[in-house]
Amino acid sequence: MADGHTPVQAKFREMLEGTKEDWDIIAEHAKGFNKGLANRVLDHLRLLDGDYGGFPVDRLTHSLQTATRAHRDGRDEEYVVCALLHDIGDTLGSYNHPDVAAAILKPFVSEENHWMVANHGMFQGYYFFHHLGLDRNMRDQFKDHPYYEYTAQFCHLYDQAAFDPDYESESLEFFEPMVERLFSQPKNSMYLKALEEN
Repeated sequence: MADGHTPVQAKFREMLEGTKEDWDIIAEHAKGFNKGLANRVLDHLRLLDGDYGGFPVDRLTHSLQTATRAHRDGRDEEYVVCALLHDIGDTLGSYNHPDVAAAILKPFVSEENHWMVANHGMFQGYYFFHHLGLDRNMRDQFKDHPYYEYTAQFCHLYDQAAFDPDYESESLEFFEPMVERLFSQPKNSMYLKALEEN
């Protein structure tokens, strides 16, 4: 470190050697690191800026437009953040971007919002799969799922409609406090009990 102090670290070389003291040290470091999660997510979302991929707007604009439409329609904050982050996986998950977004959001959102994000790619396909030689009704395999209509509505009202270069979206800065609030408190995590005790 620049100040000459070495940070306290666990002593094990293999996890099976780890002690309670080691894991207390790691848990303490995790608390500080986890506080920066929202900023890391936002930094990753910014990677979509300027990436058009042939679309009429870049991927960040699409994300902002999707979230703005949901927000202006009165959706709750969790839903709006899901709308903002639904395509965050485009950079690392070119073949499965919904899975990436869903994995990031899973500890922080409801089951229905998680399912919507995880499956929006197939549901969005209704609007273009037939142009690529795919089955536009691929989503119908979930026709009896309780979140089918919820996800179809997300795609119809917000996702497929968010490619308008003339639409006035809110800025990313507008959504930043929402992202920070959402990522400040996990709801569903195998680490939740440990987090609550520390």
